[in-house]
Amino acid sequence: MGASRETAEKIAYAVEARAYDGIETKKILKMIFRLLSRYNPAIKHMIDLRKALSLINPKPDFERFVQILLSEHGYEVTPNQIIRGKCVEHEVDAVAKKNGKTYIVEVKHHFNYHTPTGLDVSRIARAVLEDVTEGFELGLNNLKIDAAMIVCNTKLSNHALRYAKCRGIHHIGWGSPPNCDLQKMIEEKKLYPVTYIKGLNKTVREKFSLAGIVLLKQLVTEKPGKLERQTGIPRKILGSTIRKAQIMLSEM
Repeated sequence: MGASRETAEKIAYAVEARAYDGIETKKILKMIFRLLSRYNPAIKHMIDLRKALSLINPKPDFERFVQILLSEHGYEVTPNQIIRGKCVEHEVDAVAKKNGKTYIVEVKHHFNYHTPTGLDVSRIARAVLEDVTEGFELGLNNLKIDAAMIVCNTKLSNHALRYAKCRGIHHIGWGSPPNCDLQKMIEEKKLYPVTYIKGLNKTVREKFSLAGIVLLKQLVTEKPGKLERQTGIPRKILGSTIRKAQIMLSEM
């Protein structure tokens, strides 16, 4: 959450001293936010990142979020492609290219961020890859796909991880792969979603969604007048939201 090692250890000790057997994780998180706000003022404006990702609309917002994330990390991304396979046509969420490899991208979103992305998603990605690869060999499409990629906002189940590793399926989720998981990719480029802002109600989130606003960076780079016209959000609420976004991006 942007804290130094020294600060993180101080907070960890403080939380440990107050914790008790059976304490709920949400209470621990609330404690962390309260303690961390003393060191980082931006904390009071944000919610848990996992929760923020779960609040994004699956389509088209989370798909768009993933496309931007991959682009910012050096992938050449073509969104929402229909590729003809040997047997049927397949709609894929994106085609991504990097370092000479081409991937079909399957985006999976869960509203409950404790729900693991299961084996079926990996098996479907593998089946699509096989069919479009055979379609390419038969001249039915002109995309030579090297591998499949799954990007999700939750952890992958152990079965899904084992299958993905065995079948060469690239995956990006919460906590995996090590040193390059979803959280690290977001933090490295400061690609925080609008839903990261504390106190946004559903109506405001929907208005941002309809206007195609998915990132905090979009809030701080667009002119306020243009954002007001795009979203229809009252100026006072929009101004407060933009200020929070500015503080969060400057402190994180």
